[in-house]
Amino acid sequence: MSDLLWADVAYFFDSDLMGALPDARVPDASLEDWQALLDLVAERGWKYQYSEGEIVLPVPPAQTVLSRPADAECPELRVWPSTDVLAIFRFHAAEEIDFDVDLRELQGQEQLDVSCRFLRDIGRRLGKPVLMDPEGDYGHPVLGFEVEADRVVLLAEPPLM
Repeated sequence: MSDLLWADVAYFFDSDLMGALPDARVPDASLEDWQALLDLVAERGWKYQYSEGEIVLPVPPAQTVLSRPADAECPELRVWPSTDVLAIFRFHAAEEIDFDVDLRELQGQEQLDVSCRFLRDIGRRLGKPVLMDPEGDYGHPVLGFEVEADRVVLLAEPPLM
């Protein structure tokens, strides 16, 4: 069963209205949460690629990634929960796990289900909400994994047309 139905959320997946790369995040994260995320990616068998600048490397422990010098290039982890859906995690700070998804890849019920499963898997593993804000509108989530509901829910209402 789907967490959300495409007909109910299509507005929030319009890249012209919401920006092509909405900001997904896990607030109030920790170093342990980052490591749990890295472990989850490996356990699920999702395709992934870790890089620092243009250099592709094996994924180091979260402690190593997050203790890099302040002037070092920000590492990123590209994760494909399915062949046509990509999430890009950036290791800015231990206190928040932040990543982008491309709304142009998330069109229709099948891709929405992949996205919801991905957010749900992360939220369940960490026991924390996973929120999606419109691009450039940090702090105003439109949907996300809600721990108490144990599913992805709408957190905003689309405007009446």
